[in-house]
Amino acid sequence: MMRSVLLFLLLVASTKGWAFELKVEPVVENVYAIVGEIGPRTPENHGLNNTLGFVVTDEGVVLISSGATPAGAALVEKAVASVTTQPIRLVVNIGVQDHHWMGNSYFANKGVPIKALKRTVANQRKQADAHLTRLTAQVGDESKTGVPTYATDVVGADSQTFDFGGLTFELLWPGDGHFVGDAVLWMPQTRTVFTGDFVFLDRLLGVHNTTPVARWQQSFHEIEKLEPLHVVPGHGHAGDMDKARRDTGNYLDWLTAEVGKALDEWQDLGDTVEQMGDAPAFAHLQFFDGWHKRNVHQTYMQFEAVR
Repeated sequence: MMRSVLLFLLLVASTKGWAFELKVEPVVENVYAIVGEIGPRTPENHGLNNTLGFVVTDEGVVLISSGATPAGAALVEKAVASVTTQPIRLVVNIGVQDHHWMGNSYFANKGVPIKALKRTVANQRKQADAHLTRLTAQVGDESKTGVPTYATDVVGADSQTFDFGGLTFELLWPGDGHFVGDAVLWMPQTRTVFTGDFVFLDRLLGVHNTTPVARWQQSFHEIEKLEPLHVVPGHGHAGDMDKARRDTGNYLDWLTAEVGKALDEWQDLGDTVEQMGDAPAFAHLQFFDGWHKRNVHQTYMQFEAVR
């Protein structure tokens, strides 16, 4: 009996060790998405409930986003090593939210340069304490194992075109999005865009009280002008621009138009939330039931404040 109990406990321990796994998905030649948990941050997923990406070049790997913690960054490095022996030679930060950059210290300690726009770094600094508090509540003390580390190569302009390993990249700010200061990385040769949190696929986007919804809508349409063939989102599996429109762009258009109309007609907040609560075009997205009405509420409050 005791032996059976011990075997059971060992089985539970071993399955917990491999329950979470980053998924590496090919996007186009030498370009990959690293897809984390679609659900919330947990200690088991090390805060990696987002999508990162990487590009394999002749001079090494360009990694887009570094994870939420040093332990998460180590898992990201392991995911990269599952498809290439090339080392990570450059990290690019395109996001302000924690899981896009709080793994920076892991790579900085290895001497890997980190590139980001000045406005991205400035907003990472503004949000760092709040993000660290929330991350600690979600993943535990692991979040405190790395001191917030910012880009070593800070781009003062709102865009920069650079070459690495024979490939051309453009780091650019299309306007504010899920967080003020978010950016995208564009690869013209493969027509691939790493959008970070400007695009959510497979799951409903979230509107925080700091999320400038109207500006996010405009920024999405700026990204459309690149005419990408491949989209690596901030959350969800990689897709194309048609899917990005269905899951994110159309939702932002609908949200801003309908809330604006409600305010034009002097409709109160409660009625607006209830009236817009049924949105069948987006109800298939994960977290719709829990987040949609909150998104309507936040958008209404933002729009009302500037009228």
